Amino acid sequence: MTTVDTRCTAPRVRGPSGLGTSAARVLLPGPGYAERSWGDGTGPPLYVPVVERINDALAEEVNQRLMGWAADCGFPDDQVELMGKGGFGRLAMLAHPDTDDPDRLLIAAQLNAAWWAADDLYADDSELGATPTELPPRLALVMAAMDPVATAGEFTEQLTEKLRGEPILVALNSGINHLARHGSPAVVQRVCYATFAMFVSWNAYAAWRFTESYPPAWEYLAARQHDSFYTSMTLIDAVGGYDLPAEIYYEPRVREALMQAGTASVMVNDLFSVAKDAADEKPVCNMVLQIAADRDCSIEEATQVTVDLHNKLVRDFEARHQELASFPSLELQRFMRGIRSWMGGGFEWHETNPRYRSSPSTVDN
Repeated sequence: MTTVDTRCTAPRVRGPSGLGTSAARVLLPGPGYAERSWGDGTGPPLYVPVVERINDALAEEVNQRLMGWAADCGFPDDQVELMGKGGFGRLAMLAHPDTDDPDRLLIAAQLNAAWWAADDLYADDSELGATPTELPPRLALVMAAMDPVATAGEFTEQLTEKLRGEPILVALNSGINHLARHGSPAVVQRVCYATFAMFVSWNAYAAWRFTESYPPAWEYLAARQHDSFYTSMTLIDAVGGYDLPAEIYYEPRVREALMQAGTASVMVNDLFSVAKDAADEKPVCNMVLQIAADRDCSIEEATQVTVDLHNKLVRDFEARHQELASFPSLELQRFMRGIRSWMGGGFEWHETNPRYRSSPSTVDN
């Protein structure tokens, strides 16, 4: 294997020095980690960060703003109601405890709600109209909605009409525009391109479902790491009111920490979603289901393997967080704590969300 020298393209993480070092260290302490029961309590415990804030009034304020926005985007009343019941205002409140500003929290609520709507309506839920063969062209239009393409004469009018006529496209365009009012152009593009990488995985899932040739767990996990809550975590600094410089954000160890955290958090989603995913007429890819198929084992055994993977990822992130505590950047220390907060808040949201009430033990192998 060829070793690539990245010394000229990535900043080194050095030991503490200069102004800001002691302040950076102060930002590391906070709520720690704990083993938590989940679902119906029959599965092995998950090792997760302790949630930093529960403020139901703030969550409700963000949720009410979200529902008004969804109606303005053109979603029908029943979908607006479903979006409200989804509790995305609560997710933003739990996952972003470093701000109390409802307008900034609304950025996270809007984009997460729009991503979820696209996932359900375009990619996952057959009953809601998701079809594998229509997914790729739908996602191509989503990219044009989020990252507007250049004006192309007479063809632009038809594109504009389409982008203004479909609620998901309107919502993602509106959410990105809201982000742009608070975040730098670099953050906006970071969010767009993390989303587009996620779409590559969605297309892989669609192909697997269409051909009914499901992948082994290792291949699914490779795709899942780019379709994870990493995408949601790209919003952490913009929602928090600061800007993590790109040369730090993309430093390899920082990026690995983000991937660990995003993948751990999406394993929580897979664990809570087993029954729903298995029940679809075209079963959705899910780590527990892929492991059970690979090993011809029970859902309970596959759940244990997935929990073990989750807990390892969280402990690896915890170790990387400690390692990066010596980096003399207040923005990085705040961002790393924000990642930890997102993991804790994301778990709490799944644990208390009616969407994820089903237990994995209800699924037959």
